[in-house]
Amino acid sequence: MSLLFILLVIIGSLILLTAVFKLSPFISFILVTIFAGILLDMPLGNIVQSFQKGIGDMLGGILVTLTAGAMIGKLVAESGAATVISDRIIDVFGEKYLQWGLLLTGLIIGIPLFYNVGFVLIIPIVFTLVYRYKLPAVYVGIPMLAALSVAHSLLPPHPSPASLIDTFQASMIKTFLYGIAVAIPAIILAGPVFARTLKNIQPQGELPLVEHTATAHTLPGIFNSITSALLPVFLLLVTFALSFIAEDKLFIQVLLFIKEPSILMLLSLIVVTFTLGISQGASMKHVMNAYESGIKDIAMIILIIGASGGLKQILIDSKLSDAIGVYFQALQINPLILGWLIAAIIRLCLGSATVAGLTTAGIIAPLMGHMHADPNLMVLAIGAGSIFCSHVNDTGFWMFKEYFNVSVKDTFLSWTIMESIVSVMGLIGVLFLSVWI
Repeated sequence: MSLLFILLVIIGSLILLTAVFKLSPFISFILVTIFAGILLDMPLGNIVQSFQKGIGDMLGGILVTLTAGAMIGKLVAESGAATVISDRIIDVFGEKYLQWGLLLTGLIIGIPLFYNVGFVLIIPIVFTLVYRYKLPAVYVGIPMLAALSVAHSLLPPHPSPASLIDTFQASMIKTFLYGIAVAIPAIILAGPVFARTLKNIQPQGELPLVEHTATAHTLPGIFNSITSALLPVFLLLVTFALSFIAEDKLFIQVLLFIKEPSILMLLSLIVVTFTLGISQGASMKHVMNAYESGIKDIAMIILIIGASGGLKQILIDSKLSDAIGVYFQALQINPLILGWLIAAIIRLCLGSATVAGLTTAGIIAPLMGHMHADPNLMVLAIGAGSIFCSHVNDTGFWMFKEYFNVSVKDTFLSWTIMESIVSVMGLIGVLFLSVWI
């Protein structure tokens, strides 16, 4: 049995278990990992050891980053900071430039918030504007959702890009900056430009009338809201800038310490606990309850990420990755295109962007020694491929359809095309950057 065929069987088994038998991706990864080890003639004891090592290596570097990010995002949402940011941006841009304001809102809210939380949070904003300006809901919502999708797939500290950064030993600072450069043209085309073609899409019935639940006197100020929500980003950029001018060895060591993603997110979490929690009159118990709720939101994501690390380790320890690396080298295909393509195919089959990205990383990461590709750009290429062509096997597809109350056909014409534009533009942006990096 050829090694390439074995790889296809492994991927096919994962697709079969998740898409056909509807097993949890976490359970599917475990079963497929054991099956892969047996298929590759690994001793049974070694399969267990490799799996455990893979989980430890994967989660060891990103667990604090993911959990702290989820806690910050939850407090940003519950404190009303996200509402303050969105309302102020919309007021500044006004009706004439409404979509550009929504695009910026989606990007800012999308950076700290987990995708499903961000999606649900922005719906009241979209529908409030729809009622205020008498505009089509899909036309208003697509720019914000495009920005949210980009943040979810390309920008750390979101779970998928954060785990890919750890897998490929990439730089969080460089990946974030490259990601912003790739994101801007992608969300402009998929957002305000594409949305102009969607004005004729109408809901099949009434939209829910939604209102902000927080009262004005309980909301934090705009400066506090923005700095708290984007504190990890600000710290990242400040340490990056200071590293160019720092000369004192102790100061350089401190900067390197702070730049570590887990330390950076932990410092941000401590500050945000006071700026959006204690200083706003919330008790420490209330803040801690919010943090626990935030962790629950990503608990399954963490398990899936850990299990995917186990599969990656099996591919490495069985030497399958080396053989596949030689095969892909002979194809002479651009490794960034290869990463995007594998992620896009798995996304089409499975629906989950996170699983698509993690599975692809498990295949590509062991091959990086055979490839001449920037690890930061590989993270972005896989991230872009992981959101390609969202359709009926993706929960995001159905969330969009139900919230905006449109037909399946119109969901394909709006949501699916928007996600695909973001994905393809992401690849184009990555390839453009690769010429200069």
